[in-house]
Amino acid sequence: MVQTLDEGSAVDPWRRRARPNRRQMPLWQELPLLLVVAFCLAVLIRTFLLQAFFIPSGSMEDTLLVGDRVLVNKVVYDVRDPVRGEVVVFRGTDRWAPQVDDAPDPNFVGKLGRTVGDLVGVSRPGEKDFIKRVIGLPGDRVKCCDAQGRVLVNGTPLDEPYVIRDSPLDLPPNPRECRSRRFEEVVVPPGQIFVMGDHRLVSQDARCQGPVPIDNVVGRAFTVVWPSSRWNTLSVPETFDDVKGPPAATTGAPPPLRPTPGGGLVLMLPLAAALLRSREFRTVTSGRAT
Repeated sequence: MVQTLDEGSAVDPWRRRARPNRRQMPLWQELPLLLVVAFCLAVLIRTFLLQAFFIPSGSMEDTLLVGDRVLVNKVVYDVRDPVRGEVVVFRGTDRWAPQVDDAPDPNFVGKLGRTVGDLVGVSRPGEKDFIKRVIGLPGDRVKCCDAQGRVLVNGTPLDEPYVIRDSPLDLPPNPRECRSRRFEEVVVPPGQIFVMGDHRLVSQDARCQGPVPIDNVVGRAFTVVWPSSRWNTLSVPETFDDVKGPPAATTGAPPPLRPTPGGGLVLMLPLAAALLRSREFRTVTSGRAT
């Protein structure tokens, strides 16, 4: 049955009855709900996918400057191992000197604030969070220097255009300090990586603090997202293409394949924008001179 209303228009009474009237949620109820949803999304993204890190020191100059924000892919190393030349964030071992001297707040409110801040990535810098470049993989033989003052990996010298300020050659090597460019050959242990900062003059890295377990790697820093004038991808330099793999007897397995440059960047950019809007930044230590 169709009921005719005015001027020949027809409406099905059943469909009219079945369409309920929606009540709009008041703003005072909707706003807290949106904040809870945004918080949960930020925690999920920060925990499983991406995390933004703040660069507080100059040990990665001029690749990364003080104040830069980088995005770190936290899932890439769940499916493969790090690759030479990649910039990674990791937790230092006991040999890596803590870089944050501030004592944590002992009271409950202070601890609660640190916990919530860490969940969304706005806490104070961690004592053991560092950012460096991967130079050697498990089984690699790393040393410095050749006749031209270059780092050698498995006998192959590296031409490193990202190193603007290198350590001096005239200082004698000291296994407890990273002031000298020269260091004795290091065979990277299984399951670990040899990392160095791009600003070798001030970087405290594997030269004096030892290799880092791959299990300690948080993820790969793949792009600078802030400030906007510094936006750039952190790609693998071509010099690492010439490095031969370590002896099979040392590693027990072939070296990992090099990923396609920029792989995953397109999928990560929408999440990057969400992170920037939520100001989810956490500070990492890139090292400082002693």
